[in-house]
This record gives sequence, structure tokens and C-alpha cells, in this order.
Amino acid sequence: MSPWNLLALPPLPEELMRRLLAPLGDRVRVRVPAARDRESLLAALPEAEIVLGDWTGTLALDAEAVKSAPLLAFVQQPSVGVDGHDLDALAAAGVPLANTPGVSAVAVSEWCLAATLSLSRKLGAADAAVRAGEWPQQGLQPRELRGRRVGVVGYGQIGANCVAMFRALGCQASYWTRTPREDAGFEDLDALVSGSDVVVVVIALSDETRGLIDPRRMKQGALLVNAARGGVVDQQALVEALRSGHLGGAALDVFDEEPLPAADPLRDLPDVLLSPHVAGVTPEATSRLLSATMDNLTAAVEGREVHGVLNGVAPTINRKFTESPAT
Repeated sequence: MSPWNLLALPPLPEELMRRLLAPLGDRVRVRVPAARDRESLLAALPEAEIVLGDWTGTLALDAEAVKSAPLLAFVQQPSVGVDGHDLDALAAAGVPLANTPGVSAVAVSEWCLAATLSLSRKLGAADAAVRAGEWPQQGLQPRELRGRRVGVVGYGQIGANCVAMFRALGCQASYWTRTPREDAGFEDLDALVSGSDVVVVVIALSDETRGLIDPRRMKQGALLVNAARGGVVDQQALVEALRSGHLGGAALDVFDEEPLPAADPLRDLPDVLLSPHVAGVTPEATSRLLSATMDNLTAAVEGREVHGVLNGVAPTINRKFTESPAT
């Protein structure tokens, strides 16, 4: 059988990409788009049988892209988020899309805890003041976290980790998820957002969750921590709530537009911790991600079931044709 045509979309140098995929050996023929733009993506898709997705979302598989890929049999997204991919179009074409659930759960939940502690104890402001020659022992007014109410929006592995970590520090941690639960930790979203001293957002972005959190509805002086996607939080409302002093601060790893534009007002607001979408980027998490990705790609080319399929298609990968087209 001829090699599978694998189109690799992550923003990595081609040589590095080939080295990472080398364990697949001669079972795949690795290709990358001629350029990182939509025209090059559409030009490369007609021969693609497996797509290794772009975690930045720049080269997403929307309905038009799926239609341009008649041989496509499997999409492996090397991340938890699948922003931009049209899961319904892929399902209609019989193409399973899998992600890598759980690989960054420890990293992201630890970032959320660290960011909350940094905001509460005014670590950023203290560091900047000392570097500027100041010594503001009385002016910063940091606060302890113990005893505070923490509301976690989203209760996958990351959310569950966050709840456990904050409770271990003596916080009153509760959560909301789209599927109501009977346990005592579950709380109505409006009550969670309006009554928490800290709101931690770790829910996936979807049509249902876009604009889900309006920071103006949060408690006076509360802290917002967002490690989900920028679109889950109303960013303009966040700027308003920070400017007015309604919020006590925000820690953001994700934004509506990434990289964050130079003129974005978030850059100039006090009590805002900005992070370049790296909450889940640690050597340990990257190792788990690469391992999960390679396991699924190996299973795909061997005709075995893959894990983490999100769009309801059967997880066994079948080639559209016995032989891939001549190249």
C-alpha cells in the first residue's frame, strides 16, 4: 500500500516537522503548505488524507476547506482547542476529528492558581515599584486568598483541578458547567459570577459560550482569570469594568485577537496580568501532547481506533481509496 499523504499545518519549520513525524516512517508522505495562508491551504488539501492541524487556528478547516479535501480520512488536532474547524462539515464528510484532551490540564490549572495569587498579592505592581526605585510597603494592599469565594466556569479536567487546588488553599470553590450536576459544588452561572471574589474561566469556546462572561456582572473588586479563549469573555466589557474600578484586576492568557494588538487598551490598564497564550505550554505538557498526537497518528495509519474524536464520527480510520493518487 502506498504511503498516506499527511498534510502538516502547525507553525513549525518543515525540517523540525519532519523530524517529529519521523517515527511514522515510510507509512506517511509528509507535506506542508507552500505558505501559511488560505490559498496555500486550499491548494494542498485535494491530496491530503490525514491533516495534522494548526494549533494557532490560522489554517482552519472550515466548510470550504473540507469540500476541497475529497480524500481526507482523519484530522488530528495537536491541542485541546479546535477553534475554526467546522466539526459539522467534517462529520458530514465522514471525517473524524480528534484532539488531545487532558494533556495540558495540570499546566493550565497551575497557571490559573499562580495568576490568582499574583493578582491577590499584587506581585506585578510590587515588582515594578521596586524596579522603579520605590518601596511601597503600605500602598499596595495585597489580600490573602484563604477564605475567598472562587467560581470556576467549566468543569473538565482543568476545571476540576482548579476547584481542588483552590479548596486546598482554604477557598470556598464552586463551579458551573453546561451540564447541571447534583453535587454541592455546582452553582448557577449568574450566582457564581456575581457572588465570587475570583472567577476562573476554563470552558471551551463554542457558539454557546461566546461572550458568556460579562465582567460588569461580577462582584465589586473581584478578580477575573481567563485561560480558556478570549471570546468566552466580553473583552470590551472587561476593559470597561477595569477602567471604572469595578474589577480589582484580571489575569489573561487569551484574547479576542492574538497576538494582542499594540494599541489594545488592556496593555495600559493597572492590575492586569498579560500572558501570551502559554498557560498550557510546559515541557511536561508538550511531551504529553506529542505522545498523544503520535499515538493517534500511528493508530490512524495502521487502521486502528483513535482517541479523542469530537465530532461523533466512528474512530476507526478508513482510507477513501485503496491507493492514494499519484504524486
